[in-house]
Amino acid sequence: MINNVETFANIPKILLHGAAWYAAIGSEKSKGTKVIALTGKIRNTGLIEIPMGMPLKDIIFNVGGGIEGNKLFKAVQTGGPSGGCIPQQHIDLPVDYEGLASVGSMMGSGGMVVLDETDCMVNISRFFLEFTQAESCGKCVPCRLGTKRLLEILTRIVDGEGREGDIELLQELAEDVRDSSLCGLGMSAPNPVLSTIKYFRHEYEAHIRQKKCPAKVCNKLLTFFIREDMCVGCGMCARACSVNAISGEKKQPHKIDNALCIKCGACFDTCKFNAVLKE
Repeated sequence: MINNVETFANIPKILLHGAAWYAAIGSEKSKGTKVIALTGKIRNTGLIEIPMGMPLKDIIFNVGGGIEGNKLFKAVQTGGPSGGCIPQQHIDLPVDYEGLASVGSMMGSGGMVVLDETDCMVNISRFFLEFTQAESCGKCVPCRLGTKRLLEILTRIVDGEGREGDIELLQELAEDVRDSSLCGLGMSAPNPVLSTIKYFRHEYEAHIRQKKCPAKVCNKLLTFFIREDMCVGCGMCARACSVNAISGEKKQPHKIDNALCIKCGACFDTCKFNAVLKE
């Protein structure tokens, strides 16, 4: 039998109060409590302990205090890097083993990353897959090569080089990796890809067909420009630009030469006056 610290921590309480007491906590099939690492675009982050079966809505908006900056809730990724992304339409989902599995995610390590309207789901999928691909031991071909190919396709899409058929290729390959890998890492690594395609397919289509990132996250799909009425001519953006694509006199509005711009986003990150915009 394999146990972790969380399991051992429950034993004294069960011995003290009895199995019936413990079984009365939680949902029908998932008993007891679960420690959740709540993080992301949320007001109250940290470790929380919840009874199994508590709805996602209560965790995010009651325990977590709601979305930071009063932005719109978009999704929550559960279970660690191998978990799926659960959209707004499932906000009332009970958080237990069966509930999470029913929507393409999992309990996993108990991680819960809250995402808001400013997050790009294609890039989120790439971010989590990058971790699991690096963690692959390489023993089996589906995980060793499959996750690498998935990551290459996702990277190509967020870089503005997506092609027709990429979504179908991602789905087919992700299912193959899930169904034929030898261990749990390979079996669960495609979850972020499969869940984001299922619930946020329109974002993939926008990246591939319109060459646009709806959340304005993927720099290679954006155009940067400076609002003259907001620019004070401090020159910080020009100094941050590694390719000298920004010009302008001191204390005068600056301009970005998009023919030279490599879309690194350094100007956007540097400007303290919100004069650099992206679209």
